[in-house]
Amino acid sequence: MSEKTIFENIISGEFHHYKVYEDEDTYAFLDAFPSVYGHTLVVPKKPYKNIYETPVELTGKLFQTVQKVAVAIKKALDTDGINIVMNNEPAAGQIVFHAHIHVLPRFENDLGYQGERLTYPDGKAKEIADKIIANL
Repeated sequence: MSEKTIFENIISGEFHHYKVYEDEDTYAFLDAFPSVYGHTLVVPKKPYKNIYETPVELTGKLFQTVQKVAVAIKKALDTDGINIVMNNEPAAGQIVFHAHIHVLPRFENDLGYQGERLTYPDGKAKEIADKIIANL
């Protein structure tokens, strides 16, 4: 049996995180090392490795959740834009081998997901997660 992915540990509650959305098939939470504040990951609850292995029916559900979360982030954080990114395989930058989609709030003149990785100051992640939840 293979070792669980970090995302499986997050979904099961074994690792501290800020959940912003959950339904029967998908789970969304703030990235622990965001490129920008509000950087959220949307994952299938079952650990499919990447887009190639994810069943088409589930891919549709994933993107429904991505849209719901993106709309909530835009309202919650008054963003100027949103990036939707999915890295598949190491050559594309995938480092966690559990399919996941990045939802990145964007603001004029930010460094976006190509800038340095951030850490949340105390209380900031909860504040942002609560704002997103309030807009779902």
